[in-house]
Amino acid sequence: MRRTLLLVVLAQLVAVLTLASPSAAQEKKTRSAEPDVVYVPTPHDVVDKMLQIARVTKNDVLYDLGCGDGRIVVMAAKKYGCKATGFDIDPQRVKESRENVKKNNVEKLAEIREQNVFELDLSPASVVTLYLLPSLNVKLIPQLEKLKPGSRIVSHDFDMEGVTPDKVVHMTSSEDNVEHTIYLWTVPLKKENE
Repeated sequence: MRRTLLLVVLAQLVAVLTLASPSAAQEKKTRSAEPDVVYVPTPHDVVDKMLQIARVTKNDVLYDLGCGDGRIVVMAAKKYGCKATGFDIDPQRVKESRENVKKNNVEKLAEIREQNVFELDLSPASVVTLYLLPSLNVKLIPQLEKLKPGSRIVSHDFDMEGVTPDKVVHMTSSEDNVEHTIYLWTVPLKKENE
């Protein structure tokens, strides 16, 4: 009887400790929830140029990967009337983005989701916007290749190594007086070694 009671208490203690300490999968998920880049907002005139270069229309579905404060999503919805979704892994950026969507009264067209961009199904999008580091753009290639033919990908300042852009535009922003580069690719992507 004593031994049975001791085994029951021991089993309960193990169960409590197991629940209290995160599993390896939980720890990995927590670690991967950290942003891969530091948030730097894209100047509004650069956002406008990105959307022009991508030829955004009201018929598009735009995904902004790493949406920051939601300015691309808001401008796409407000100026072009398209459905736009922003994705960010940083809860603070998600909060700011949602406030920006609400402040600009574009809730019917725009939404913000807290998600890891490397786990997304991008296939519903016809336009994808990026302001990520070049290595992250390259990491996204398998997902971007699944977009429908004719879908456009536009990136602020960073290219996608191994993929030839359809267009490269340089502009000086009136907001920060700095030269910015905008890259445009169209699906199917043109691999440099093919």
